[in-house]
Amino acid sequence: MPSVSPPLLGRIPLLFSFVKFAHTLFALPFALLAAVLAARRIPPAGTLGWILIAMVGARSAAMAFNRIADRHVDAKNPRTATRELPSGRLSLGAAWAFCLVSIGVFEVAAWRLNPLAFLLSPVALTVVLGYSLTKRFTWAAHFVLGLALAIAPVGAWIAVAGAFAFLPAVLGLGVLFWVAGFDILYSLQDEEFDRREGLFSVPVWLGARRAMLVSSVCHALALAFFYGAFVLARGGWIFGFGVVVAGVFLVRQHTLVVPGDLSRIDAAFFTANGWLSAVFFLCGAADVLLAR
Repeated sequence: MPSVSPPLLGRIPLLFSFVKFAHTLFALPFALLAAVLAARRIPPAGTLGWILIAMVGARSAAMAFNRIADRHVDAKNPRTATRELPSGRLSLGAAWAFCLVSIGVFEVAAWRLNPLAFLLSPVALTVVLGYSLTKRFTWAAHFVLGLALAIAPVGAWIAVAGAFAFLPAVLGLGVLFWVAGFDILYSLQDEEFDRREGLFSVPVWLGARRAMLVSSVCHALALAFFYGAFVLARGGWIFGFGVVVAGVFLVRQHTLVVPGDLSRIDAAFFTANGWLSAVFFLCGAADVLLAR
């Protein structure tokens, strides 16, 4: 099918859909929480602004590259065949241009933050872009995706403090296992397709029931690391309440998805996880700010 080139302004909603811009909300609250924890207050507006720009740039680049790398596979999968590239609604050239511009935006933001953030920016890009290729050779792709999002709180801490610390690393590990757990659940939809196409995932490797068990273990580890971050931050009862609510949302996902019935997968993936990250941030940040 030939690609369509809509007018420039008409491409903006298309590009937002192309990179699933709303999904930025998954990792962004953890980055903002790490920034608040590093500063022990609301960071300066300039720093917050460049953190937001870096987050949007890195995630947009990663998602665009993922769609580019997977365009031929997506075209074969009924669930993804209507995406912008396989359907021809967006040209490959436009997708590459958007990806490269997003990389540039991320690099400029990292440079404006501090020298360490800029020095580590190629490492972050390698992880977030490299994830798209991992499903072709390892079932651990879910954990690489988790690592890509786990960079967010660590990077935000470095952006504010200009140095490494143990606390954001623990928070990042929580994000890693949280993301890996829900990505395993989400990949249940494509188990048969992935097996047929020779792609790798935990459901392909272990089957649906055991994959769900692995997801449960991942989410138990995520909650343990979230609690560890709470302890290291010397959080109060509001932060502790946020950890409890995160646990409730993690359990909720596993009541919505059962083998043989994936009809509520979107509620588990989008709604529960969106609320988890938002509430965790609000409780953690409020705890820090009220303690002042």
